[in-house]
Amino acid sequence: MTLSPEKISTCLEIKADPLEASFDATTQAAHPSEQDNAIAGLRTDVDGLKSQMADISRASARPVLDGTKGLSLSSQRRDFTEKYLRRGDHRGIELKSFSGTSGPEGGFAVPQEIDALIGRTLKDISPIRSIATVVQTGSAGYRKLVTDGGTPSGWVSETAARPETDTPNFNEIAPPAGELYANPAASQAMLDDAVFDVEVWLSDEIAREFARSEGAAFVNGSGVNQPLGFLNSIVTDEPDDARDFSSLQYVASGSSGSFAGSDGEDALVDLVHALKPAYRQGASFVMNSSTLARIRKFKTADGAFLWQSSLAQGQPGTLLGYPVVEAEDMPDIAADSLSIAFGNFRAGYLIAERSATSILRDPFTNKPFVHFYATKRVGGQVMNSEAIKLMQFSAS
Repeated sequence: MTLSPEKISTCLEIKADPLEASFDATTQAAHPSEQDNAIAGLRTDVDGLKSQMADISRASARPVLDGTKGLSLSSQRRDFTEKYLRRGDHRGIELKSFSGTSGPEGGFAVPQEIDALIGRTLKDISPIRSIATVVQTGSAGYRKLVTDGGTPSGWVSETAARPETDTPNFNEIAPPAGELYANPAASQAMLDDAVFDVEVWLSDEIAREFARSEGAAFVNGSGVNQPLGFLNSIVTDEPDDARDFSSLQYVASGSSGSFAGSDGEDALVDLVHALKPAYRQGASFVMNSSTLARIRKFKTADGAFLWQSSLAQGQPGTLLGYPVVEAEDMPDIAADSLSIAFGNFRAGYLIAERSATSILRDPFTNKPFVHFYATKRVGGQVMNSEAIKLMQFSAS
């Protein structure tokens, strides 16, 4: 039970008053030597009681935090790192296994604090993840209903009949998924070194391997045991009102394997305005370094560069006022290549992942090295084809 400071003060007065009264009575009645002993004993009792009540008062005055959960996570994190990761000792680690087997045979779901390190690093170095919508799932599959077409509203007068509106079409999005894995290794001597920060090293290694694999899948993934990349969607030059729901619209550059004319400013402007105004807020260009190097040389008629370098550290430069994300998995410019994407990926591309990363410690496969086999289930798919446009380097 939590006591308020006022109740604690009242309790302290109630508890102390009988002791003080006893102290006064003893002072008047006892023999001097006995009186001194009694006084010392009573003072000790009073001081001890006051100290205990002060401790209770301080504890009750603290703000109520999520202490139980935090302490539990810290304890799990410490046991997981010092016992399992460093020494392979899984005794006393009460963590959920990630497969049908239990304990070290299946591996352990890492504590949330370590998993957060992996998640933050992934977002920093995985270009598509940083601009797409990411949802956490607790099961193997994820589904989302998206509507297109229809007008489920209308205008009428106060007393007029309400005519039936068009019925929207519902499309189910179920991002194809697969097991993403990494297998970094360390020597046992490194793990035995108390100065070696195994948490930071492991989370960084796992995140970098995950980022390389998923970055390629979000762009070019086949959809078979991996995400379906947005470049592997059906591509057509039909506008939004005539195109199938799952297909993306491309804008031709005007020349096969190149931009039309001396520069591509006109084609880039066409690409931007092929996207509906509602999606341009938050939109960005996506291309690789080779394509970007070519575009950075474009100038307007008065000699100004189309590319504007960012003045803020860590922020991307802009092209026609929109940020540019460098994704090395985008193809180089070639005949009929889809080398530039423009769109609001937050609205257009969905990444669904199971929340926990799981790790299996393997000291046997490649002795004397200890491997850490990490897995995470990740899926991805275009969820709104109106929100992403592509540039195809073709004449039409």
